[in-house]
Amino acid sequence: MTKIDIISGFLGAGKTTLIKKLLKEALGQEKIVLIENEFGEIGIDSGFLKEAGIQVTEMNSGCICCSLVGDFGTALKEVVSKYAPDRIIIEPSGVGKLSDVIKAVQKEAENCSLSLNSFVTVADAKKCQMYMKNFGEFYNNQIEYAGTIILSRTGQLQEEKLQKAVELIREHNQKAAVITTPWEELDGEKILSVMEEGNQLSRELFDKEEICPGCGHHHEHGEDHHHEHEHHHHHEHEHGDHHHHHADEVFTSWGIETLKKFEEESLENILKQLSEKDSFGTILRAKGIVESGNKTWIHFDLVPGEYEIRRGDADYTGRICVIGAKLDTEKIQKLFGLS
Repeated sequence: MTKIDIISGFLGAGKTTLIKKLLKEALGQEKIVLIENEFGEIGIDSGFLKEAGIQVTEMNSGCICCSLVGDFGTALKEVVSKYAPDRIIIEPSGVGKLSDVIKAVQKEAENCSLSLNSFVTVADAKKCQMYMKNFGEFYNNQIEYAGTIILSRTGQLQEEKLQKAVELIREHNQKAAVITTPWEELDGEKILSVMEEGNQLSRELFDKEEICPGCGHHHEHGEDHHHEHEHHHHHEHEHGDHHHHHADEVFTSWGIETLKKFEEESLENILKQLSEKDSFGTILRAKGIVESGNKTWIHFDLVPGEYEIRRGDADYTGRICVIGAKLDTEKIQKLFGLS
C-alpha cells in the first residue's frame, strides 16, 4: 500500500524546503516519488529534489485543479505501476485549493491501493494576515482542510506576533496540530510523526458531506465547479455572494527562459523594485536561476516584502518566473531588460 502525503501551502511558504528536510531526516530509507504541480510555465524547484535521487513528475499545465481533472489520475496510476513507491509526496501549486487536491486523490485511491496518509499546509507565519485578507478564498481553503499546519519562519517573529498568527489560523481550523517551533530545532522524524497523527482530522472532514469553503454551500463529492476557464489571464470576476473562483481567474504567471547574464547588483536592484513598488501588480512570488559573469550562477527567490539572492549551481539555461495578481507582464519583462 503506497502512502500519499499532500504538502500544500501558499506561494513561497517553504514547501520545497520542508520536503527536502523530510527526505533528508525522516524518509531516507523509503522509495519516494514526488509529484509537483507548479503554477506557471517554468518549474524551477525540481532540480533541488532530483539531486536527492527523487523521481519528479512535473505538471506545468496550469494550477492544480485543472491538472487534476485531466492528467492527474493518469500520473498517479503511472507512478504506482512504474515505481511501486512506499510513499508519494504531492506538492500542489501554491494557489491550488487543498480540497480539490484531496478530492482528486481520493478518487484515484480506490483504484490504485493508495492510503491517504497526511494533508499538510505550510504557512509563512509572517504573512498569514495579509494573505487571508487579500486571497482568503484560496489561502483559507488550504488552512481549513489541513490535518497539520506547519508554520515557517517562526524564529523571525516576536512571541505576540506568532501568537496572533496562530489565533488567525485557529479561526479557520480548531483541530489541526499547528507546529510553531522553528524547523531547525525540530528533527524531520518529529515533524513526520505530527503529520501522520493529524491525518485522522482530515479524514473526518471528508467523510462528511463537503461544505464548499468558497461559498459555504453543500456540494456532492467530486462535483466540479470549474467549467469555463478559457479567459486565463484577463478575466475580471464580479464578486457576488457565490465566491468560487478558479486560480487562473485570479492569479497570473509570467515565465521566461533567458541567456542574459545579470550582475548581482543589478539583479538586487530589480528585486528591490519588484518587492517595493506596486506598479507591476501584486507580486506574490518571483524565483529564478540566471547566469552571472565568469561562469557563476545566481539563484533568487522573492516573496512580498523580502527576497534573497545566493550563488548556486549552473542550470541548463537561465529561467525566471513571476507569479501574482493583476501583473503587468510587459513592465516586468522590461524591468529584467528582456523586452
